[in-house]
Amino acid sequence: MQIYDELVARGLIAQVTDEDEIRDLVNNGKAVFYIGFDPTADSLHVGHFMALCLMKRLQMAGNKPIALIGGGTGMVGDPSGRSDMRQMLTKETIEHNCDCFKKQMSRFIDFSDGKALMVNNADWLLDLNYVELLRDVGACFSVNRMLTAECYKQRMEKGLSFLEFNYMIMQSYDFLELYKRYGCNMQFGGDDQWSNMLGGTELIRKKLGKDAYAMTITLLLNSEGKKMGKTQKGAVWLDPEKTSPYEFYQYWRNVADADVLKCIRMLTFLPLEEIDKMDSWEGSQLNTAKEILAFELTKLVHGEEEATKAQQAAKALFSNGGNTDNMPTTELSQDDFTDGEVSVIDVMLKAGIIKSKGEGRRLVDQGGVSVDDEKIKDTLFTLKVSDFEKGHVIVKKGKKVFHKVIIK
Repeated sequence: MQIYDELVARGLIAQVTDEDEIRDLVNNGKAVFYIGFDPTADSLHVGHFMALCLMKRLQMAGNKPIALIGGGTGMVGDPSGRSDMRQMLTKETIEHNCDCFKKQMSRFIDFSDGKALMVNNADWLLDLNYVELLRDVGACFSVNRMLTAECYKQRMEKGLSFLEFNYMIMQSYDFLELYKRYGCNMQFGGDDQWSNMLGGTELIRKKLGKDAYAMTITLLLNSEGKKMGKTQKGAVWLDPEKTSPYEFYQYWRNVADADVLKCIRMLTFLPLEEIDKMDSWEGSQLNTAKEILAFELTKLVHGEEEATKAQQAAKALFSNGGNTDNMPTTELSQDDFTDGEVSVIDVMLKAGIIKSKGEGRRLVDQGGVSVDDEKIKDTLFTLKVSDFEKGHVIVKKGKKVFHKVIIK
């Protein structure tokens, strides 16, 4: 199976323009493609997973990835899929985040010997002359047509700033610059970026002629990939300092039954023939599938050694072996205690396994909280300093979320 057909079979491609040309470029290793990443944090998260895996797959097939860091657009903010205006970042913060991104991306993408590029659109956007941009690029865009784009319609009700309105033009200009500078002939992005990407394709053809290669493919990054990055605590980060390998493993180990095979197909590098055999799995077999998913993705991000440790820790825990070495840990200080006691709900809140005290009280009332395997029935239950004499206390939420609590 050629790479384009494999992308389709894995459910990665939602919409394309010029499919025959795209198939030819991708299958013959002639695609120079880019995917954009907004440097809004100092770590990538699992919402970026699909894009990173796609870049790796295409590079393995001989194509050249360009990771475009939005150092320029990040100073404006993308209105796509948002109901409020994104906070603008300083240049120093953006530069720091870009450095963190490249380190993490290097686990997926080979940047050696020009096999891939990382570029920052600040290199051309920050030096643009406004009047020249209006004359050269602005004339290629219809305001009426721009306002029909879904990304703008969502924001019109609450107010779309002129700052945000320019985002489509800036992103389109990115594709033009990448085409001229690096021969970039293809762009990938989430379904929320479709209008912006079409703007880039049309801009290249208007400026450089109909024969200019400028293709677009959109993936289900928004509806599928981005929702993968959310948990009860917020984003699941690729940085082990933000999300430990054990927590990362557990996140994928706990995906819904209905999603596990879809995630294996989209995100792992297991052969499709092997995955197809899993389609008939049900019951306890789905737990096996979740373990496969969690191990493969943890190995991809953190390496095989950390993936093995996380898997062994999870199995030991669920088999009552009590291995807590790689369990997520929260440290309490003496300041957290009042008269030698601390509320279990306050502990869960500090550990990030609940979002509010109200949620904690509901969990206790429903029998969903245990401390050292003892189910808690009282919402006023407290942990005492003496409970930590063995070194730690294990707080359990539901059947699958474990957290080790220690005193500094």
